[in-house]
Amino acid sequence: MHHNFNVAVIISTYNKPAELRLTLIGFENQTITPNEIIIADDGSAGDTAQVIQQFANSLPIKHIWHEDNGFRKSEILNKAIVAAKADYLIFTDQDCIPRNDFVAKHVNFARKGCFLSAGCFRLPKDISLKINDSDIRNGNIFNLRHLHSLGLKYNIKCTKLLNIKWFSALMNILTPARATFNGCNSSCWRSDALAVNGFDETLQYGGQDREFGVRLNNLGVKSRQMRFSAVCLHLYHERPYKTDSSLSRNTSVRKRSERMKTTKTTCGISKNDTPCSQ
Repeated sequence: MHHNFNVAVIISTYNKPAELRLTLIGFENQTITPNEIIIADDGSAGDTAQVIQQFANSLPIKHIWHEDNGFRKSEILNKAIVAAKADYLIFTDQDCIPRNDFVAKHVNFARKGCFLSAGCFRLPKDISLKINDSDIRNGNIFNLRHLHSLGLKYNIKCTKLLNIKWFSALMNILTPARATFNGCNSSCWRSDALAVNGFDETLQYGGQDREFGVRLNNLGVKSRQMRFSAVCLHLYHERPYKTDSSLSRNTSVRKRSERMKTTKTTCGISKNDTPCSQ
């Protein structure tokens, strides 16, 4: 598979070294190795740095860290965008284990004037705890029969794991899900990310990535659905930082960006001397 652009994977993380380790094993086993893997670290303690160090020889890894000062995911993602040298950026999270064709699918689907929208297959808590290194390396955890043997109940969402090219292509068209920018599994050109001034740093948890996608759309960047093609498994975790106030504020900012056809946030990579408050 030939592509003539460089690729960076940006992985957001915060104090989840065990999950991050499993995710990085997934990136060790890709059919296409990205040119850069940038860990966007929102202030983790030292054990995360130790995990990253374990992959220094096998992956082209770079650790971007700032101190822990509350939920500042948008800010650390912006720092990662600036640090990236690659033309194309794939965004994912610390607890999303990629199937071995994950990078290849993003590269294959990439088109000028588009961003790619995918998602994740969420594992229940009991199965998340059973996953081991060899299951990732040999691809067993993406095998429905294997997951069923671990206790996964079959449902319609399991169709995401059916790695059949024509079926995935058909489901990408038929899915009622909108092609939004999802931080766990989406990608765009770095030049487009810079053109919209990155993520809005005033937004707390909940859909801040979707607002970024709205501004890309307003810029004329179309969203392309690939949720059945680029697959990652999302490990179970609690969300103590999820609050009603942050969700409702983020929704109102996103709606405003849609209404006003905003392309650039004033509180992103460059601040234009604007006081930015959360």
